Amino acid sequence: MAKYTKDDIIARARELADMISETEEVDFFKRAEAHINENQKVREMIASIKSLQKQAVNFQHFGKDNALKMVEEKIEKLEKEIDEIPIVQEFKNSQVEVNELLQVVAHTISNRVTNKIIESTGGDLLRGETGSSVKHS
Repeated sequence: MAKYTKDDIIARARELADMISETEEVDFFKRAEAHINENQKVREMIASIKSLQKQAVNFQHFGKDNALKMVEEKIEKLEKEIDEIPIVQEFKNSQVEVNELLQVVAHTISNRVTNKIIESTGGDLLRGETGSSVKHS
């Protein structure tokens, strides 16, 4: 019969989350984010983008297409400038690394569960079929 409850698994997931939060990837992400928050230039550029985005919403709402286009171009220019700042590039790279780590963990769990189901039903791992589909085909 079942060895674990949903609560047992959630508790283990929390332990795993704690482990992930203490990896080099997450540590670098936190440091890069802190550097961005400390960077006056980046903060000012982000504030400008937010302000321009509000203007864009208003222009769109009132059907002012030319003004909207100009504001969108300014936003795009600022976003490109921000993206060229090394600390922002490092931050974005660290975001990608943390996301990849989370995806690897999710895929590993998913694949392991699938393989355990196939094995426990006497299925075929190479075909990815459980024992129930092998017997009934």
